[in-house]
Amino acid sequence: MTSTGIRLHAPAPGWSIAADVVVVGSGVAGLTAALRCEAAGLTTVVVTKARLDDGSTRWAQGGIAAALGDGDTPEQHLDDTLVAGAGLCDEEAVRILVTEGPDAVRRLIATGAQFDESAEGGLELTREGGHHRRRIAHAGGDATGAEISRALVEAVRARGVRTIENALVLDLLTDADGRTAGVTLHVMGEGQHDGVGAVHAPAVVLATGGMGQVYSATTNPAVSTGDGVALALRAGAEVSDLEFVQFHPTVLFLGPDAEGQQPLVSEAVRGEGAHLVDADGVRFMAGQHELAELAPRDIVAKGIMRRMQEQDAEHMYLDARHFGAEMWEHRFPTILAACRAHGIDPVTEPVPVAPAAHYASGGVRTDSRGRTTVPGLYACGEVACTGVHGANRLASNSLLEGLVYAERIAADIAESRAGDTLHAPVPQPLPQSGLPAHPLLPPEARFAIQRIMTQGAGVLRSAASLSRAADQLHRLHADARDALDENGKTAEPGVDTWEATNLLCVARVLVAAARQREETRGCHWREDRPGRDDTNWRRHIVIRLNPDRTLAVRTTDTTDFPPTLPPQAQEQ
Repeated sequence: MTSTGIRLHAPAPGWSIAADVVVVGSGVAGLTAALRCEAAGLTTVVVTKARLDDGSTRWAQGGIAAALGDGDTPEQHLDDTLVAGAGLCDEEAVRILVTEGPDAVRRLIATGAQFDESAEGGLELTREGGHHRRRIAHAGGDATGAEISRALVEAVRARGVRTIENALVLDLLTDADGRTAGVTLHVMGEGQHDGVGAVHAPAVVLATGGMGQVYSATTNPAVSTGDGVALALRAGAEVSDLEFVQFHPTVLFLGPDAEGQQPLVSEAVRGEGAHLVDADGVRFMAGQHELAELAPRDIVAKGIMRRMQEQDAEHMYLDARHFGAEMWEHRFPTILAACRAHGIDPVTEPVPVAPAAHYASGGVRTDSRGRTTVPGLYACGEVACTGVHGANRLASNSLLEGLVYAERIAADIAESRAGDTLHAPVPQPLPQSGLPAHPLLPPEARFAIQRIMTQGAGVLRSAASLSRAADQLHRLHADARDALDENGKTAEPGVDTWEATNLLCVARVLVAAARQREETRGCHWREDRPGRDDTNWRRHIVIRLNPDRTLAVRTTDTTDFPPTLPPQAQEQ
């Protein structure tokens, strides 16, 4: 498969460096892949959009799920994952996750991550939604992601892995055969280089995280603008299951006009016994599911939204006053501090909460070794769709997926090196100057996209709302396209315009998939199609970008996951 030949409008690279592997992203997936590649003797470069520890991983509160406790088994973990995935998980991908997961966590501990321990000296495990056993390992009470990030960043620096911080990746470079030849990137004035440059490498690992900033309110950091998915689409890669955006049920409600990253109130708070209540103190999840507040996230989010609609309320409440001050301070110090910073004391009052965009269960389509449909391009972590999450991610499986599949990618690249695919001469990328440039949107379009997506493709969706969203997004796209095609003009290249353009790209794909799926399944909730339809929709929606910038949409049977890769991708 060759590239679509679409690139972002950007200056030509003014500098370049060469490597065996370039890893884009510095969360648990990216840094694990980089460490394993470096350990295999591969010259590795990590490119990250902010600082090494500024991605989504550091914000993860609850923990990492794995069958590490007495009486727990990978098979039980598999069963819980399949139930949460609502019929769309790839069972083999899940089996890989749960069987390789415990040892992957142990290797993470050996790398330096320090998890909370029980009085007996073993790992202290908790429960979260959808889990029938205590299997969530955590650190610092509710600062698991920060601890994992600390350990991996220290390891990367100690081992001398080359890093380029404050760099926004722009586009994939390919050679004359359509194989990966590196990436272009823009360093934002604080890195080793200034301006646009390139890393030439025969293997690129996308670990860019999510796209939560496509919505007005999200738990994702400001850097989560879907850059990896947009890059992959422009390069000709397939994406899958993008309609399944998980809205975390319990995000601190800061008002109806709150925008940007919102404080998360971890599911582990419910795992330790907090209750969801309405303004009258009534527990409304009891009786809706056998696990009540610990039902899978899509069920809890829907339960909250229904109660809000019934009572014409802007939020519900999470009541954990019975924890007492000591438990709050020991087990959830980060959440306690965030709540108090906004004038709410969980020790003495219920916490106002509402769902907000949290996690993309879909992404760039990969096989069980993280290979995409573009030769030499890999993806892992939230940017990828491995088939593990299906229609709804099981709580705390994301950090584990990042670990397991990053290790599998590194092993595949190392195996390729053994076959002389790598450490051969660095591939010569085709010049980008002759390729059509993708029209850039002005910076203010970012907020228009967020409003469109929140109103039309949020927790509640319908044919009418999605149609309006599609029309509005198309107008934004058409205005920029027409300005470029007719006048040769586009918004000025820069971080704000590149991010807005990436957000529009992923928004268009998400809405196209959501319109196609005429049912309610997992975290895709169609008000006009409230039932789950296994007869017609136990299928995946796969989308790629055509050279003319239109979308090619198709559905595949669940047996066609992972994807059948083209021969040249299989040879990598």
